[in-house]
Amino acid sequence: MNISFGSDNHAGVHPEVLIALSQANQGQVPAYGDDPWTREACEKIALLFGGGEVFLTLNGTGSNVLALRSVLKPWEAVVAPDCAHIHTDETGAPESAGIKILTLTQEKGKILPDQITKYLGFLGNLHHVQPRILSFSQTTELGTLYTPEEVKILTEEAHKAGLLVHMDGARLANACAELGVSPGVLTREAGVDILSFGATKNGALGAEAVIFFTPGLSTGFEMLRKQHLQLSSKMRFVAAQFLALLKNDLWLENARIANAMAKRLGEGLEIINKKFLPRPRMLNLAYPIQANALFVYLPKVAGDLLQKEFPFYWWDESTALARWMTSFSTTESQVDTFLKRLEELLD
Repeated sequence: MNISFGSDNHAGVHPEVLIALSQANQGQVPAYGDDPWTREACEKIALLFGGGEVFLTLNGTGSNVLALRSVLKPWEAVVAPDCAHIHTDETGAPESAGIKILTLTQEKGKILPDQITKYLGFLGNLHHVQPRILSFSQTTELGTLYTPEEVKILTEEAHKAGLLVHMDGARLANACAELGVSPGVLTREAGVDILSFGATKNGALGAEAVIFFTPGLSTGFEMLRKQHLQLSSKMRFVAAQFLALLKNDLWLENARIANAMAKRLGEGLEIINKKFLPRPRMLNLAYPIQANALFVYLPKVAGDLLQKEFPFYWWDESTALARWMTSFSTTESQVDTFLKRLEELLD
């Protein structure tokens, strides 16, 4: 079996999730979420966040598009970092749903509160789309984190400007594990209005959720979810995955493992780097390791050879910047094998 550092999506399904799916595969129950598993999962997710209206969905792109589409009028737009997943990695899915994205220049994946005012001059001008939502990811697309205080400041500034706040939480679990805080602290308590909450990258087969923290925003969402192909007829199997991950905080333990393996990779890189110094830009990290992603400058020839044996992505081939991702299923042995091969290729 190949060892992959290409994406946490390359990982399989956690064994406990598979067991839960098998256990849910008993008898006949009502469809489209009108079943005991879905009700229990939504209640437990809301409890995890300290409140909110929860709607289960099937994938991250669908969750993001639905969350944004549900509160936008046709002439309104989303303000987001220029590296945001909704802008760079969803094949125009937001645009296909009529969602205009206005971008902000980010620094190490993050935006600053004073940037939020950039498009406020559009307000009231009939020749421009009207900014309505600020959207950002936690963790960011570059593996960095917003602290609870940073999230709160962003949401306060956004709300002052009349904007709602959406968080793309595909890897929110990794942020919680690293920062040592509950998901509610990073979202509802920090002023986030709508969350796309991911489980697929964290041990599920295919399970996501959209959570509304601000009352009244979810009006009509049930219809929109069906219209946008995110309502599973056999929703109990989506719910069962969440129930397995929530049991005994498996969701948090999975994220801790992924983060720990990323740090192990980083520590190994540092050792190798010292051996081969002073070669410029070799094995340098582009961004700090704060979750389960590493962005590393590699010698291109060695990197290409390494990639053939251990799949990963070149984030920017022009600068030989690679992205390595770890997951709940990454082991110490896999990390050490990968590092050993890298060192051999550099010799």
